Amino acid sequence: MDNLIFIGMPAVGKSTVGVIVAKQLGYGFIDTDLLIQEEEGKLLKDIIKERGIEGFLDVEDRVNAKIAARRTVISPGGSVVYCENAMKHYKEIGKVVYLQASFETINKRLSDAKNRGVVLKPNQTLRALYDERVRLFEKYADITICEDGQSLEDTVDSVLGSVAISL
Repeated sequence: MDNLIFIGMPAVGKSTVGVIVAKQLGYGFIDTDLLIQEEEGKLLKDIIKERGIEGFLDVEDRVNAKIAARRTVISPGGSVVYCENAMKHYKEIGKVVYLQASFETINKRLSDAKNRGVVLKPNQTLRALYDERVRLFEKYADITICEDGQSLEDTVDSVLGSVAISL
């Protein structure tokens, strides 16, 4: 239970905040999107294009559910909350930290969702995706950190303060 798993929308800063938090705690860091790309030999957007959303989620679930780590900050993709095996595994091996930001903040930061490998269903808007995922993020979160109006340093300090209490 000594891992931290960051969940949240794409562009919320899971990897950026995660790397800094890992350094501050002396933890390792894993970006699972990179693991998926390495294992599949393809970019996320190409996996989605070739296998469809369900095929991509199968890969994401498999890769995330088999991560074995200790004292590590893990940054999965935003769609990991659709992956029951992965989320069950994460709840068993660590604390799940939800980096929360308003739709307005995400919309400003995320200019090109498709090219970032964001899992959008046909004709699904970013707003609809946001609304759908927020319920799942809240369901799985052990700790929620609101980023709205916070600098990167503020967010890192909030995470470190919250996890110090819970670790």
